[in-house]
Amino acid sequence: MIIRIWAGQVMAGHIEEFCEVLISKVLPQLGRTDGCLGGELLRSVTEDGHRVLVVSRWRDEAALLGYAGPMWRIRPVWSEGELRYLAHPPEVSHFTPVAAP
Repeated sequence: MIIRIWAGQVMAGHIEEFCEVLISKVLPQLGRTDGCLGGELLRSVTEDGHRVLVVSRWRDEAALLGYAGPMWRIRPVWSEGELRYLAHPPEVSHFTPVAAP
């Protein structure tokens, strides 16, 4: 399993609307993608609160390749409509779970 973290810095005054878009459109679509094992939206709790993370779990590299293409390790996926909410393009990072010995 691979954990994909999509991170975005949302422009001031747009966080509520952007979170609604992610919850109502992006997460359901992601959940229907082959190889996606689920995901969730996280919002920062700092005073400015403008950072969001979409944490998704993927079956394997092949699933991420199918979703994000050959540059999946560095290429964030977003729709053009989402860019109007963001202060700059999002970033992605990937992790694998580590089991306790």
